[in-house]
Amino acid sequence: MIFFPGCKINIGLHVVSKRADGYHDLETLMFPVRGLCDAVEIIRSRTTGVEFTSSGLPVGGPVQKNLCVRAYEQVRRAYPISGVKIHLHGLGGGSADAACVIRGLSQLFGLRLSISTMEALAAEIGSDTSFFIADRPAIATGRGEVLTPYGLSLQGYRLVIVKPDTGVSTAEAYARVTPHKPEISLTEKLALPVERWRGEIVNDFEESVFPQYPQIGQVKRQLCDLGALYASMSGSGSAVYGIFPRRHEIPTGVFEKMFVYQEDMR
Repeated sequence: MIFFPGCKINIGLHVVSKRADGYHDLETLMFPVRGLCDAVEIIRSRTTGVEFTSSGLPVGGPVQKNLCVRAYEQVRRAYPISGVKIHLHGLGGGSADAACVIRGLSQLFGLRLSISTMEALAAEIGSDTSFFIADRPAIATGRGEVLTPYGLSLQGYRLVIVKPDTGVSTAEAYARVTPHKPEISLTEKLALPVERWRGEIVNDFEESVFPQYPQIGQVKRQLCDLGALYASMSGSGSAVYGIFPRRHEIPTGVFEKMFVYQEDMR
């Protein structure tokens, strides 16, 4: 069985408070980007456990800590499944890939797991892994695992994602951010037309990340200068996206030596 897990962008991100367990309470809209995806193949094997291989961008760290492997182990602890071989190819989007493995194992072994059951399994792997089970726009709260479907469509717009060759430590980003509860909820702001989001919908991480990594802030400014109706860093970085009028073309060479993805939303 072959699956194609996509990625996501965060539209608005409020770091509301720090929790007693060390995590933070968030408020963000997670929006799926299905055209930018990995490929995950899952097949039964005659051995016990999981055999994991990968190609494409290097997947760092020991195999046992890979999120695809952890997803398999999470399901195996709860349900009587046999061994599998998993091959990951692509960008290595861990949370989406892990969710894909949970969905794939449910199909492969006829478990018929409900969405809520799979989301609960995914929540044990990562804060945003649950989102990729249903893979639909949702307001995420808690540490990112509490999902409320939100009917946002970007049909008629063009999405451009730019990733500078700069890595941002998630732990560092959280250490520098100052949690606060916004006066107006993100849900209310999202009801505005996209053309009015600029200056209203913010990512709290930008205030501390941009001074530390000026290149990321520069990418956002360039997207706005190129005609983006709205631009923002996604999550804690380093990817930045812009929402443009449909079929808006980004001139070749503007983001030289950076990863650039463009898609007319449907």
